[in-house]
Amino acid sequence: MIMKVNIRKISEETGFSMSTVSNALNRKKGVNRETAEKIWKAAEELGYHAEEEITKIRFVIFRRDGRIIDESSFHPAVIEGVERQAKLMGYETIFCYVDINDSDYQEQLHDILTDMQSAVVLLGTEMLEEDYEPYAAAKNRIILLDGRSDRYAFDSVLINDTDAAAGAMEYLAEKGHTRIGYLRGESRIQAFRSREMGYYQVMNQHGFSVKPEYIATVGTRIETAYRSMKEYLEKAKEVPTAFFADNDVIAIGCMQAMKECGYGVPGDISVIGFDDVAYGLVSDPPLSTVHVYKQELGARAVCELLSTEGKDRQAKVKIQVCAEFVERGSVKEITQASSKKQTPGHGTDL
Repeated sequence: MIMKVNIRKISEETGFSMSTVSNALNRKKGVNRETAEKIWKAAEELGYHAEEEITKIRFVIFRRDGRIIDESSFHPAVIEGVERQAKLMGYETIFCYVDINDSDYQEQLHDILTDMQSAVVLLGTEMLEEDYEPYAAAKNRIILLDGRSDRYAFDSVLINDTDAAAGAMEYLAEKGHTRIGYLRGESRIQAFRSREMGYYQVMNQHGFSVKPEYIATVGTRIETAYRSMKEYLEKAKEVPTAFFADNDVIAIGCMQAMKECGYGVPGDISVIGFDDVAYGLVSDPPLSTVHVYKQELGARAVCELLSTEGKDRQAKVKIQVCAEFVERGSVKEITQASSKKQTPGHGTDL
């Protein structure tokens, strides 16, 4: 007969009082971190399972430097999707930022990842591979949103970045563009790396030449993208007929720099972004982009996190939410004659 592991048993094994064990397992204040970790380790080894029910969703926004999440309107829409779906399912949502540069970052993580009454939606947009390790050891249920790890397995909901970027590139090819450049965000988050794969995939499939001088590494805020692009154009001897950008923020900042340097958009240079942020609709010209179903991303993460079938499932699942190309006014259809070497003012804005 298998005996149920209880607080008394853990107390006997660890030598700590039953009240200390209870406080540690329920994350109450008054138990130092070293003691709590010993109790949690013993509880896990003994096969202790807390009887607590999940009562809330904790939306954790990971921040490395803020150069991506602080600028874009993408993330508020995702947050709205999480909160709305959680409310529909009868759960409250708690939002918190964790900054890897904070001195108490590890303490924050311990509190979040041992709270058995909460299920965690982790926004991993700015996370790098080395950031995932502590989250992989979470005691509570966790799902990764807009993040990718090759080393650790998580239930995940993410955008089909590579395929969506390839679709945008195919659109440029269909419009006659063969000399296509890449506006590469200087922060190489996983989403940007995946979109870069889509860029190279189409360039290689069509046999288009990928010239190093057509790759512009730029800042990821509007103002830094603008400044970086001005510097690039001032030195460029030749520019492509079109650029694919890692996201809309980069695209819009770079378009302003192009116009100030005498290039018409899309008359001289066509531009495609990614994310479909609101102000891309009113940019000059309106930005052709990849629409991401932001609220659906957040809602899908909550549904998967709270699904009853996922509680006992050992295999991790990655769900990709497909994006959709949006045609606006920042891409020009060209002929072979008009695709020759570009200098400012050769084309006219449409």
